[in-house]
Amino acid sequence: MSDEIIKKEKKPVPAGKIIGLIILFFVFLVITNPAIIPFLPAETKESLQGTWSKLFGDVSKISRTFKFNFATLFQIIAIVLLMVTITQIVLFIADKVNPKNPKGRSLVTLVKSATSYVTFIVGFFWCLAAIGVNVSTIFASVGIITLVVGFGAQSLVEDLITGVFLVFEDQFNVGDIIEVEGFRGTVTSIGIRTTAIKDVGGNIKLINNSDLRNILNRSNNDSIAVTAVSVAYSTDLEKVDKVFETLLPEIRTKYPEVFLEDPKYVGVQNLGESGIELKIIGKVNEKDIFSAPRLLNREIKIGFDKAGIEIPFNQIVVHQGK
Repeated sequence: MSDEIIKKEKKPVPAGKIIGLIILFFVFLVITNPAIIPFLPAETKESLQGTWSKLFGDVSKISRTFKFNFATLFQIIAIVLLMVTITQIVLFIADKVNPKNPKGRSLVTLVKSATSYVTFIVGFFWCLAAIGVNVSTIFASVGIITLVVGFGAQSLVEDLITGVFLVFEDQFNVGDIIEVEGFRGTVTSIGIRTTAIKDVGGNIKLINNSDLRNILNRSNNDSIAVTAVSVAYSTDLEKVDKVFETLLPEIRTKYPEVFLEDPKYVGVQNLGESGIELKIIGKVNEKDIFSAPRLLNREIKIGFDKAGIEIPFNQIVVHQGK
């Protein structure tokens, strides 16, 4: 599947399994070439090597493929430590950088994601070269493009290129609220392969960058919060107009972080069964599109109670036949 909703953290690979695979690799090398066993006398090594050659043939050729000694082992450890250190330094610096520009925040998340991939790939091929594998021959024989296709990484390349274009074309940035394939949420990160979107319920959807199509960026423009409140048919609408003239600016003053300007009373929305329905709108940021109507409802109810304006209950008219 190209995307998924993550509700639980992925289980890490057991350390015991990794250690077991490493031990198995070294045991295999010892079996195929007993001469590499340290601290054995030379005569014993030659005897063991001769015994294995008589039983299985010259299996030592397998171990000769690699340069395996303590110097090589220390070199590999040094390479791994260097790559891990570089990764941690870059991530540390990226965490300390707090750009105010949304595009800057998106670029930071992209760099953090790319760092792990780059250091792993560089470290992997560096370790291969350290143990004697001719990396240049591999690339020269199959070609980098053939190698990528052979590993089934076409989608990875597409995701990488798309991720870069997403950041530099400003289609959306970290912190924007977008809607894609019916899923609405806030962009929490733009990675080298995937983009993470978090909805109001805390669910995080990971979408491959190459699958991001038909995106609706709701943060590009201000949003309009809408609510409706009913008043009794006996209510003087001119009195309601005067109440709104003072009440709505007070609401904006009370919640300046929510309302970008004074809410507006736009008139009678509907003549209902039990009352007259009035419509009120307010310009807000997309992140406040759900909280703003709740605030309007609360403050209008309080204001109407103070002004003596009745919000009616459902009414039933019963006609008795003669």
